This record gives sequence, structure tokens and C-alpha cells, in this order.
Amino acid sequence: MGSSKSPFTAFDGNQFQSVYAPDLERAVKSLAGSKEAFEALLEESRGSPETFWEKAAKNLVWIQPWKNVFEGGLPDFKFFVGGLMNPCINMIDRHIEAGFGNRLALIWEGENGESRFFTYRMLLDAVLRASTLLRSLELKKGDTLAMFLPNLPEAVIFTLACYRLGIIFNTVFSGFSSKALHDRLARFGPSVLITADGALRRGQRLPLKQTVDEALARLEVQPKKVLVVRRLGDPVPMDPARDAYLDELLISLKPEPYAEAIEANETGLVIYSSGTTGAPKGVMHAGVAFVVNNYVHTRYHMDFHPDDVFWCTADIGWLTSHIWGIVGPFSNGVTTVFTEGALDFPGISKVYKTIERYKVTKFFTAPTLLRMLMRFGQEALAPYDVSSLDVIGFVGEPLNPEAWRWCYEVLGKRRIYINNTWGQTETAGTPLASCAWITEMKPGSSGKPYLGCVANIVDDVGNPLPAGMPGNLVLTKPFPMLLRGLWKERERFEKEYYGRIPGMYFTYDEALQDQDGHFWVLGRTDDVINVAGHRISTMEIESAIMHADGVAEVAVVGETDALKGLVPVAFVTLKQGVDPSGAMKELIHEEVARTIGRIAVPKEIYFTREMPKTPSGKILRRLLRELITKGEVKGDTSGLEDLSTLERLKQTLSQRKD
Repeated sequence: MGSSKSPFTAFDGNQFQSVYAPDLERAVKSLAGSKEAFEALLEESRGSPETFWEKAAKNLVWIQPWKNVFEGGLPDFKFFVGGLMNPCINMIDRHIEAGFGNRLALIWEGENGESRFFTYRMLLDAVLRASTLLRSLELKKGDTLAMFLPNLPEAVIFTLACYRLGIIFNTVFSGFSSKALHDRLARFGPSVLITADGALRRGQRLPLKQTVDEALARLEVQPKKVLVVRRLGDPVPMDPARDAYLDELLISLKPEPYAEAIEANETGLVIYSSGTTGAPKGVMHAGVAFVVNNYVHTRYHMDFHPDDVFWCTADIGWLTSHIWGIVGPFSNGVTTVFTEGALDFPGISKVYKTIERYKVTKFFTAPTLLRMLMRFGQEALAPYDVSSLDVIGFVGEPLNPEAWRWCYEVLGKRRIYINNTWGQTETAGTPLASCAWITEMKPGSSGKPYLGCVANIVDDVGNPLPAGMPGNLVLTKPFPMLLRGLWKERERFEKEYYGRIPGMYFTYDEALQDQDGHFWVLGRTDDVINVAGHRISTMEIESAIMHADGVAEVAVVGETDALKGLVPVAFVTLKQGVDPSGAMKELIHEEVARTIGRIAVPKEIYFTREMPKTPSGKILRRLLRELITKGEVKGDTSGLEDLSTLERLKQTLSQRKD
């Protein structure tokens, strides 16, 4: 038995007393139908998971039925064992065959105002052309393809083409530096890479192809082909033996209606996530299982109806976009909106204009955007009609109650349902969430364990903690979309996720459960921070800062930010004789931007002569985190070699803030 002492900070219980009841008329019209009906679904998904998942899967089209619904347990498990299906057919062809081929599937809007529209029939034609091209390059099921693209239609089309052929794909955030891109490509090893000549962001023309060339120059094993989307039309260097413009290859192709039969547990996608050791982790998901699970989850999360227009603001480089921008809406046959560039460029009105123009009914975003809208107030909202909004979902970082209430009262005029959720790259979907128009809403809550998910709050050795007490958020039962491993890193997979508490998936998130069963996710317990919904390893930032000439030692922690949720803050010790000047600070900023990307640049840099360390020399970053967030240290300092270090650091912080 472990200690009953909780290592977590106290939580103000008043924050989870406020309850908003959903509209009963809307509940009757929802897909769930009633609270009683959804509770029965929840109970079945937990008490008889095989029955639940079998019913869910039978709503989709299978090439060959499964032998067993479920086999194994954490960490190694299988769902729909032996079942063969094609994910793309279930996202596109199925709706055409049902008579909805002329329904709008995809709306794309560029940062410069360009727009493109695809019905389901038009989208299928584009996907068949893309898949025919990939087959002509001799790609087959199990081969690898990476994309370094902004939110363009081609990113959606080639994702669907990979699903159609069983090609294992990986999308990389187009805001990453060449170094960050190289690190991911080196680990993944794509046979084909798709990029663009450039991208538009905040009115700037970003040289994506140049970034790719820099990354590939240091890559030992090169992709056999680099396909380039003409986004800007700017001339870029092209290697005739390797590079080709996508439009030139597609123009003469005759699309072939080929689709691969894929076993439900075969790897479909690999998405890289920041790791606690700094090295990116290639999170592996089974393609078919990923689609089945997110089909049923998003269906009830957002209460998808055939005439819905859904907008997910996430970048294609993050798994959120794959769940909510592609798989969720397409598997449910609704219209999805994809937008390029910054959401607040040329102004914050872009968000409201997009909702008004396309009559968006379902909106999914990060709390950072909501706080941005709040900052500009009702004046920015007033000229626009956003009354089409029906359900708004959030994920990526904790949602503070004040922002929740502003969303409900001001943006939604008390007519909307807010579904704040929790999920990770590793869990896919959102294992903590609510059912739209059914679950009671609590400002800031992440909802309850969702369909097929069993979560708990435990201490450091796995003992359950009582309601209201913060602890480790763990998952105790598998579900289809839970990660199946780390790409080429089996030992790391077992150690990071199942090594802390055997038999439980360890999330590295701190949370509590209230008396009504709602979960409240409070933040990370490891060295990963969520910056505006982007998960970034502090170790990766530290490694980048250490490359700056003159840096001797560094520690990075997360600080609360009114807009982004958390931002990185760096404590830096310089080598003897190096001046802690503004130029040194700028050098560090440039190194982080070059190595990772602008999103990871520290908001503040504190130059200090010493760090809080253990006698063995380990930096106690949790103490720095307390100093940043609370201004003092109240946690355990018994492992600190020199207590006076904390006082000197407090003086450094006070001087900088003055």
C-alpha cells in the first residue's frame, strides 16, 4: 500500500458547484434522445463493452466481419479482430451510395480569402486521383508517407487517400523549424513526403519547401519522392530526380476506384507528440479502430445531424484536426470547414465572419481562441450574426470558468451547449467529455468518462482517491482508439505509459473528480506544457536554449497566461564572463525559433547565477514552477541542497517584474 499523502495542490471546491441544465426540448431532438437513453448507453459501454462496440461497428460498412470484438488487455489489446474494412469508404463512398453525393463535404477558405468547395462526390474524385498517384509511385499498404502542409484541401485529400490504401501516414505541424521537422522525419522514415512551395500566415509568405530542403539535407535516408503543392506560385528549387509538382502529376491521371481491405488493428497513422525526455514520440493508432471509435464519439459529443456545418480550427499537424476536422464529420456525413492561416488575421472578426458566412452550427477549438475573443469583447462580436451556433467544443488545455461563462452568456446567448473535453494524442478522441444536450454542464469541467472509457483518480501507487482530492488521472480499460505503441520504440512505450503504475495507462495529468462524477483536469505532472493547445516538451526547449553560445545551464517551466493558458519561461545560467544582456536574450529566442518554432519561444527569460538543486545536482523544476505560479514555495523542500537559493531566486523574479 502506498502513502495517503497527496503530492498535489489544494483545489477550491466552490469552482465545481455551479451547474447548468441543458435545454430539455433540445435533448429530445438530440441523437441520444434523453438522459436515460444515454445513461443506458454509458452503462452498456462499461459493463458490456463487447456488446456496445459491436453495435457501434455494425453501423459502418465492413468487407469481412470480425472474429472477436475484443482480445487482450492493457497495454496490448485488439478490437474487431480479423475484421476487414476500408476507412475511406466509410467516410466518403458510404454517403454517396446512400444518396448524399451532392451534399457539401468540405469548405476550404484561404487566409487571402480564396475558397474551394467539395461535395462528397467531388471529394471522392479528388481522393481517387490522389490514391491513383500514390499507387503509381509504388506505395502500398504498410508503406509510409509524411505531410508537411498547412491547412490546405490537399492535406485532407491525401489523408483520405492514405486511409484508402492503408498507407501509414504522419502529418507534421507546418510551423515547425527545419530541425524539428528533421527530428520527426528521421524517426518516422517516410517513403514519400508531401509539402507546399510555401504557406500564408499573417500575411507573410512562409518558405515551406526551403524548410523541407534544409531538413532533408541532414537526413540519412531520403524519401524517394517529394511532392510539392503550388500554393503561392513562387519559384522554389526542385531536384528533378526527387521533387515533382503535384498538379503536373495529377493532370493526366485517370482515377481508379481501388480500395484496400485493412484489418482493424493494423497501424494507420503515426502522430508525433512531445515527450518528457525531449525526444518526440511517434504515437501509433490503428486506422480502422481509430475511425470506428471517433465515429461514435463525435456523433454524440457534438450531436451531429446531416445538415450540420462543422468547423474545427486545429492545424492538420495535430491529431485534433484528424479527429474533429476529418474523421468525425466525414464518418458522420456532415460538412467540415478547413481554414488556412492565423485565426485572428487580419483581425479577430475573421472568426465571426467565418461562422456567419458558412452558417457554422458546430464549432470545435481551443480555450486560447475563446480567451482571445473575450479580450476583444462584445464590440467585436456585435456586427455579426453567429446565431447558427449550436454546440461548441473545447480541447487542448484547461478551460477556466470565466471563459466558459463568457462563451455561454455572450457568444452563445444561452442558446448553445458547451462541451469542454479532455484528450491526448495518445488517447485520440476525448475520453472525458459530455453528451451534447444531455449531460449537465459545469463551467470548467471536462465532463465524465465517455463511451467505453473507464478513468480514475489515484495516488502515486494506484490507490483510488476520494472525490474532491487531486491526483493522477489514469485510464484502466482499453478502447479502440487508445494508442497501440510508439513507432519503433516498444521499450519506451511500456516505460512511459505503463511503467508508473502497472496495469493502468498513466496520463501525466493531474485531475480530480467531484461528487457528481465530473472530472476537472488541472494541468500536467511532467515536463510537458500546453501552449495555446500545442503540446511542447520543456526538455526540448531546454535543449534548444543550450545551443545558444554562452549558456551554461537552463530550466524551463510553464507559467499561466491569460491568453494561451500556459507559456514557457526559462531560467538561464550563463557561462562565466557572458553578459546577461538583451542581445543574449534575443540570441536565445532565435535559437528556440530556429530549432523548434516560434510557438516555443519563452515568454520570459530569467538570468540567474544558480538553480535550486538536489545534492546530486538535479534541478528541482517543480520549485521553479511554484515560484513562477505562486511567488513562493510551499511544497516539499527537503531535497534541496541550499535553501537560500530560493530567496535569491525570489529576488531575481521581483526585480524583473518591477
